[in-house]
Amino acid sequence: MPKFVFMPPQDDLKKMFAARLADTMPEYDVESPATDEEALEAIRDADAACGWVPPAALEGAHKLKWLHNPDSGSFFGWYYPELTAHEVVVTNPRGIYFDHISHHVMMFIFALSRGLPWYVDAQRNRVWDNKARKSAYIDLTTSTIVINGVGGIGHEIARICNELGMKVIGIEPRREYDVPYVEFHLPDEIDDVLPGADFVVSTVPHTPETEATFNADRFRLMKSSSYFINIGRGKVCKIDDLADAIESGQIAGCGLDVYEQEPLPSDHKLWGLPNVLMTPHVAIADAENIPERRFQVILDNARRFVANDELTNVVDKSKWY
Repeated sequence: MPKFVFMPPQDDLKKMFAARLADTMPEYDVESPATDEEALEAIRDADAACGWVPPAALEGAHKLKWLHNPDSGSFFGWYYPELTAHEVVVTNPRGIYFDHISHHVMMFIFALSRGLPWYVDAQRNRVWDNKARKSAYIDLTTSTIVINGVGGIGHEIARICNELGMKVIGIEPRREYDVPYVEFHLPDEIDDVLPGADFVVSTVPHTPETEATFNADRFRLMKSSSYFINIGRGKVCKIDDLADAIESGQIAGCGLDVYEQEPLPSDHKLWGLPNVLMTPHVAIADAENIPERRFQVILDNARRFVANDELTNVVDKSKWY
């Protein structure tokens, strides 16, 4: 009987997943150790696990073949050299957020293209001002969007933007989706396409290769009428450089759900800049179907693992995604 361990810390969601997996697949011995000490013992003869396995636990995990990262992105240090070199196959739930996060991006695009932040400022000040908008109106049907990362989230953003008539340019090192309407480029070609973009959207995870992708040099390449939107990971963008670019007029504004530092300090100047939309990392908050999608990814791979079939959503450990 294969053993599956849900690593601590335990929360209500992990407890629910463990109970459901045990009920649905009685061929598994499912354990949920409450402490790190208990986890060290439980992982020794585990065949599979969900959650972070620290180096000390991995060293003693002599049977571990499959490890599920419950998040598409991960904290710095989740992937460490010993894990990367280990034979364990790592999977994640990428792709389950495609609709919720793409809708959040479209909220930013629609609002910024119409100058909504300017009109909201007027509304807050109780001023009737039909000339409140200070940035150019962008006709989406003739605009260009550059999507940095055309994966599970990015491909859905691309689909919607294509339906609106936008020209879609994708930056993607590992193409997984059939999106014939996207003009694809590799990451080292991003500087070639930024000057023509009306919107630049970043959906990528934080990895050594993506850290600080968007910085002062990149913002200088963009049009003064263009907008930057970050929905992936905050450390992909140097937040001070972004604020400087907006303040100086190098770009027109931004829409952010993730930040280099979270929470964003209350004294950061980005809070006070015009034509800026910010949400506090909530693009999938309160999405009722996400927990079920998370579990279904685990369940599907649990069935595959027992049957010795190829797992889905396999991570390239050297790249962290």
